[in-house]
Amino acid sequence: MPEPSPSPKRRGRLLRTGAALVVLLAVAGYLTVQYLTGGTGPGCKVVSADGGSTSYEFTPEQAVNAATIAAVGTGRGMPERAVTIALATALQESGLRNIEHGDRDSLGLFQQRPSQGWGTPKEIMDPTYAAGSFYTHLAKVPDYRSLPLTVAAQRVQRSGYPEAYAKHEPDATLLSAALTGRAAATLTCQGRPGATGATGPDAVRAALVRDFGRDVVQEAGAEVGGGPTPTPASSSAVSDAGGRTVTLPVRSGSAADGGRDVRERGWQLAHWAVANASALHIERVAYAGREWTAGVTDGQWHTTDAKNGDGAAARAASVRITTGR
Repeated sequence: MPEPSPSPKRRGRLLRTGAALVVLLAVAGYLTVQYLTGGTGPGCKVVSADGGSTSYEFTPEQAVNAATIAAVGTGRGMPERAVTIALATALQESGLRNIEHGDRDSLGLFQQRPSQGWGTPKEIMDPTYAAGSFYTHLAKVPDYRSLPLTVAAQRVQRSGYPEAYAKHEPDATLLSAALTGRAAATLTCQGRPGATGATGPDAVRAALVRDFGRDVVQEAGAEVGGGPTPTPASSSAVSDAGGRTVTLPVRSGSAADGGRDVRERGWQLAHWAVANASALHIERVAYAGREWTAGVTDGQWHTTDAKNGDGAAARAASVRITTGR
């Protein structure tokens, strides 16, 4: 004798349970992939320095590109306003992603066009080159610092949507304050390691040179990248005995910082390291008595016992970047 069919109420419960299980498995699979690959969703956050509720969340990929744009700008002696304009432009043009497509032959972070003299496709796809090219053109705009952001950006970009940049100004302002170092301890990332890429102190040094120039890690001819590990006597980027920590002394008025305020320079380097944490497998960043650690639930900067960086002591302060390997 055949078994009786489930009642409509029971069938409904079974369907709901099955649907919930499918959703749960999908979410678990997504989270696993995100953890293993470093994630493509928001993993970084910038908050207002005044303790307000204003914030901006973005991905590790966007964080790396934003940090590069800021580093190139300050390295050229450009003011924070210029960095804000550049970041707002890249937010509009590419969403801070180094994309290989666009309108007609547009490419990269700023959607620059080879046919319009911005460089070769390979050059434009290099974020450091693209940012430098943008700043070169912006510097030629008369009184760009006093112009509305969207006007200054449009005079560089010649976009078909000249008002589009304005809506990104609040987010770009938050980002530039953190990534130029003016707003201390305002940028955090989860710091999950990416799936690929070079890691370790040599990779950190190479990335620093890429964005800031050789002076940031080198004094008196120290080797960078695959060369011998610098010693304290010869380099401003020193690895500890365990070979996992790069120490960057921050000195005001040096060639590396362009004479900028030492505290801002230090926080720029510290925030740069956090922004690159996933890409370079950075586990910990410390500066000015504060420390960020990858994978910590709240992702905040915490006070440490070792005070380092305030007042006169700031001239001998160091940013310490510890890698996973």
